[in-house]
Amino acid sequence: MSAYSSFRLRDYRFLLTGGFFSNFGLQMMSVAASWDLYQQTRSAMVLGNVGLVQVAPAVLLSLWAGHVADRLDRRLVMVVSQLAYLASALTLALSPHSVFWIYGCLFVTATARTFQGPARGAILSAIVPPDALGNAITWNSSAQEIANVSGPALAGLLLALTSTATVYWVQVGCVAITLVSFAAIRSRRIEPHSVAPGARAFLEGLRFVCADKLILSAVSLDLFGVLFGGATALLPIFAVDILHAGPGALGWLRAAPSIGAVLMAVTLAHYGRIVHAGRALLTVVVGFGLATIGFAFSKSLWLSMLMLILTGVFDNVSVVLRHSLVQKGTPDHLRGRVLAVNYIFISCSNQLGAVESGWTAAWLGAVPSVWLGGVATILIAAGCAALSPQLRRWRQE
Repeated sequence: MSAYSSFRLRDYRFLLTGGFFSNFGLQMMSVAASWDLYQQTRSAMVLGNVGLVQVAPAVLLSLWAGHVADRLDRRLVMVVSQLAYLASALTLALSPHSVFWIYGCLFVTATARTFQGPARGAILSAIVPPDALGNAITWNSSAQEIANVSGPALAGLLLALTSTATVYWVQVGCVAITLVSFAAIRSRRIEPHSVAPGARAFLEGLRFVCADKLILSAVSLDLFGVLFGGATALLPIFAVDILHAGPGALGWLRAAPSIGAVLMAVTLAHYGRIVHAGRALLTVVVGFGLATIGFAFSKSLWLSMLMLILTGVFDNVSVVLRHSLVQKGTPDHLRGRVLAVNYIFISCSNQLGAVESGWTAAWLGAVPSVWLGGVATILIAAGCAALSPQLRRWRQE
């Protein structure tokens, strides 16, 4: 199979385009919002609480969002959630950039993302044949990471030249492109009668994940590894107070993990699957922790960039392996609900990780917060290796 076989599929091209611009705009918004918040408050706690604002919808609504993705037209769910993105983007562009308005818009965006995530992930199997699914997942990861590179880089440039208002207006344009792309997708609709109503069906995805020890081990490793090992929420502090740089440097620091992730994603797309997946997953999580520790102690912008690039290299391997495992190991009628559970794990790791980083930095300082998180990530990988023989023996045939 060609490394570019997925691109022959019309609906996949629209899904990929929409996903790229959606994430591109969100990354720009995140940089601008964090810059506004830190310039106004100079508070690590305020930056960390961004994660709390964004994780609340994921924890409270993800199971419902997965149920909706399995009962309704997934394309329609994606379009409606994108309209909520548009409302939030316009509000940021037009409103005062106070802590209250920024937190409110981030909450609305996180709520829309909670519903869009399971629907967008589950629709993939309806538009991509099984033999091309792994290739499609890898290119999805590549597109997301390219957006993660270019979005913060452009946001940093615009912040240096103009203001955060310009960044928010560019996000409005990205949301509009995404809306058109998702509306153009033609996909098989999941019939409502295929998912029974009631609490039992609502929790079916959670039961499936808990019963599958391999999936549970893989997503738990990601949850606890990234929960303690992330440094993204504190990058404004490192850019301004430790590396003594400006908003342009912040954009590049935010983009650095994704530069590494793009390089690894393209490599994986061309050189095929990883056979000893369990060992590889454990190894890259340890590598992620070591690179995080290196970033914490760096006083050079270029060394900090290199360490963050390495975190992206390691994290992308983890992302591709976990997504392939969940997509291939889940029946279609459960896919939305299982992906919703996976989304809870991912959101908790990313957003609660930001809360943990912000609070720890407020108590101990930014540098101890980050290097202690890296040490915790390594210990968690060691614990998972000892406690989960299924994960150690996992192979991709």
